[in-house]
Amino acid sequence: MAAGRGTRMWRFDAGRICLDLVATEPAGGVPGTCEQLDGPVHLARWLADARLVPPGTSLTALDDTWVARFHELRSAVSRLMAAQLGGPEADGSLERVNSLASGAPPGPRAVRGADGGLVWALSAAPDCAGLLAVVARDAVDLLTDPAARAALRRCQGEACHRLYLDTSRGGRRRWCSGEVCGNRERVARHRRRTLGSAGGRGPGKEFPPGLE
Repeated sequence: MAAGRGTRMWRFDAGRICLDLVATEPAGGVPGTCEQLDGPVHLARWLADARLVPPGTSLTALDDTWVARFHELRSAVSRLMAAQLGGPEADGSLERVNSLASGAPPGPRAVRGADGGLVWALSAAPDCAGLLAVVARDAVDLLTDPAARAALRRCQGEACHRLYLDTSRGGRRRWCSGEVCGNRERVARHRRRTLGSAGGRGPGKEFPPGLE
């Protein structure tokens, strides 16, 4: 699922909200990647699109401190997941995530909307610590679930760094998204075959008219 406004487009298809948060970070060495949560406005939009707060929630207290704290959590989760995939040990990251997970997340409520139907709301105004706790608890749940840990993957697309849970039959999924990275890889493979075929004509060989 993708969501976004203006120039930002988020995807929420990694299988866990903590992995969707990691996907917003810039990927070192990957062309075209940038910081997606580069200020309070974009963080507020991400929180709404991720359904961590109800639509239309006013986050008047959200400032650069919130952004820095979400960056910190994101970095800790990213390092922990990389360690699960054979990367370096994430010293201190587990303690940080556990600390943030101990906060009290905002409680959900069902209330009547303008049309009389039930919609979800929060029992209190969301604060930074509570929203961080939601994501941190999701990371703890993933890390302590053997089946989820075994399904953790990193996209094999050349220009992608996204983490995702592979829930496909047989666990053979290679890309974070077949429609995005998978299609990009198929296009690139077709282009390589086409160029290779054209390069194999050899000197003096010409295509028949109309097939050039």
